[in-house]
Amino acid sequence: MRVFALCIVGLLLLAACGNNHDYSPKPRGFYRIEFPKKSYRDYVSDYPFTFKYPGYAVIQKDTQTRIPTKMLNMNTLLNMNFPQFDGTLHMSYETITSKKVFDELVEDAHRFAFKNTVKATDIDQGTISIPQNKVYGIYYTIGGNAASSVQFFVTDSVKNYLRGALYFNTEPRLDSIQPVLNFVKQDINVMIGSFKWKR
Repeated sequence: MRVFALCIVGLLLLAACGNNHDYSPKPRGFYRIEFPKKSYRDYVSDYPFTFKYPGYAVIQKDTQTRIPTKMLNMNTLLNMNFPQFDGTLHMSYETITSKKVFDELVEDAHRFAFKNTVKATDIDQGTISIPQNKVYGIYYTIGGNAASSVQFFVTDSVKNYLRGALYFNTEPRLDSIQPVLNFVKQDINVMIGSFKWKR
């Protein structure tokens, strides 16, 4: 009887060893994203600037956000919303009234971008220079799992200043938002490249 039981156990062990199943955990997957076709339209308003923006974005006046700077006029905040990506490009416009105000606005932009250093792996600064439109500024590309991966400001250095910061309403994980981020960055580049001051 004992030999019979040992044979049964041996056969079960052989049967179990014969299956070559891989039970290693699978990597986490992400939803497939359908990107809309690129198309742009002109943003025209009472503000002293125009630019091109994507047809799948919605621009609205922002009456709720509060940005911690002592100079900012709260009536000059705009949001470029990307509903299908749950993201927003927050924009703030300011009239430059003195060199001191201009210097403080530039310093604010730098400070806001470098607030992301806790989560950022790197921060690159690129110069924006479109002399024919009198558009100058700095473009910040923020790597890693930062809350905002793109920030910039544009100015004519005399009267007008506009700052932008892109945020997604999700936990910042670069591996999951990278395709969307690359897609929206193209739209921001088109916006900056087409940016013009009216005065």
